[in-house]
Amino acid sequence: MTRASNPFHAGELKAQHRTGAIDVPEWAAGFIRPYMPDQHREFFSQLPFLVLAGADEHGQHWVTLLDGRDGFIQSPDSKTVTVEVDPDPEDPLAVSFSMGGDVGMLGIELATRRRNRMSGRVMPSTSGFAIQVRQSFGNCPQYIHERVWRRVPKNEAPEVHRSKALTSNQIDRIQAADTLFIGSGQKGQTDHVSDGFDASHRGGEPGFVAVKDATHLRIPDYAGNNFFNTIGNLLENPQIGLVFVDFETGGLLHITGRASVDWDAKDSHDPLALRIIDVKIDGVVDRPAALSLRWSKDDEDLQELVVVEKVKESKDITSFHLASVSGEPLDPYKAGQHLPVELNIPGQKAKVRRSYSLSGSPYNGNYSLSIKREPSGLASRFLHDSVAVGDRIESRRPSGDFVVPCSNCPLVLVSAGVGLTPMLSVLHAASLETNGRFVWYVHGTHSGEQHAFDAEVKTLVAGNQNLRSLTAYSQPSEVDKQAGHYDQMGRITPQTVLDLKAGPEAHYMLCGPAQFIANIREGLEAAGVPAQHIHFETFGPTG
Repeated sequence: MTRASNPFHAGELKAQHRTGAIDVPEWAAGFIRPYMPDQHREFFSQLPFLVLAGADEHGQHWVTLLDGRDGFIQSPDSKTVTVEVDPDPEDPLAVSFSMGGDVGMLGIELATRRRNRMSGRVMPSTSGFAIQVRQSFGNCPQYIHERVWRRVPKNEAPEVHRSKALTSNQIDRIQAADTLFIGSGQKGQTDHVSDGFDASHRGGEPGFVAVKDATHLRIPDYAGNNFFNTIGNLLENPQIGLVFVDFETGGLLHITGRASVDWDAKDSHDPLALRIIDVKIDGVVDRPAALSLRWSKDDEDLQELVVVEKVKESKDITSFHLASVSGEPLDPYKAGQHLPVELNIPGQKAKVRRSYSLSGSPYNGNYSLSIKREPSGLASRFLHDSVAVGDRIESRRPSGDFVVPCSNCPLVLVSAGVGLTPMLSVLHAASLETNGRFVWYVHGTHSGEQHAFDAEVKTLVAGNQNLRSLTAYSQPSEVDKQAGHYDQMGRITPQTVLDLKAGPEAHYMLCGPAQFIANIREGLEAAGVPAQHIHFETFGPTG
């Protein structure tokens, strides 16, 4: 399977250039594929609902959620998703599903904060419809609020309300929302892979969407992957669709309108907003109890942890070792998972939520978070500068599916920068194994000043004859050169990884900046490594 040399249309490129992300097209095709990897196909097939964006028969843009029985979503091949559902005639996209057309699709699992996106074309069928994939890619879990779902009997839905402006009750619901789904789309003059629709998630603290009046909303746009799918679409076509979900009642509040981009985020009430999507409302469809699903915040899952040790690992990375307040051992987790934390930061109206990879042994009864201090990061600066031994932090259960993919296959762990944190946890787990598998730990950083866990990795490798390590410095200092702190000079490349000769049965776990992962992944696949043997997790701008 091949990728397009440039997966972006003119609007996306314009947004990237305006924000200085001019290198994104050079590497992003390694993430945006014309097919779904097996992990995405499996993910979609176990979801209880889908988010879909498209246009109605009048050309207005809308977003909706479709739910169904267990298994109502299937993926018979890497280019196809089938959806067995009979859409409600009151759904603003019902006609589009029955007639066909372009669609954007988002699969999101609120309980684990996983999400994947796809765009394609709807093909009606006797039992629902199929979507033929045009583009597919994954997303990081930033700004997703965790919720668990349950089903309820679907009775006759209350009356649907349609209007041109928001009522006072609808305004109250929007101002209380911490989640919305947004849809945008464009059609260029040529049949480019980026043509069509995009469905995306937006999240923040309650009230993050500002209601200026009954026909005017302002939505903050935060730091992200620099693809600018939504913003880019709006630069080409200002039509927009929104949907707010009432998680307690299953109600859907659909909005269609026209949007412009405020690049300076003028008058924003949110200091983290980099831009504002300014929406003028053209139509509202309020569908009470539209879904048979109900969600709740799993507050019983919250636990209080105490900081028992704070260790500076490198110039920018500090480890926070956390224990239970009671002193009882914390539950084990799967190596590679992350820990969602909720921080009470002075001056913030609500808890600040972040997820950080667990970096220690999954079995020692404590949790370790190794966090890079970002100069503009709200949460990381607070943790580094204000949190001390003895302070308490709230967290949820460890979660995430970036875990060891096989029981005894050789593993190659490849990281750059702070991407080493989940790899260190995997290395800890591998050091205790007795199955004889070989594990390579490959890490790239600038210099010894930024190199975290050097001694810890060397100790683990020395204690197990099946573990190997390789470290590369791209900008070693004279001290580094004299002391021999690294194995090779330069950046980690696909050839660096291939030269390990891990064998055809090896699986590769990659973690680091998106560009780094895209380059390594593309090089491995070009050399014949099966796509299903390459597993990755990106990190982007975090607070």
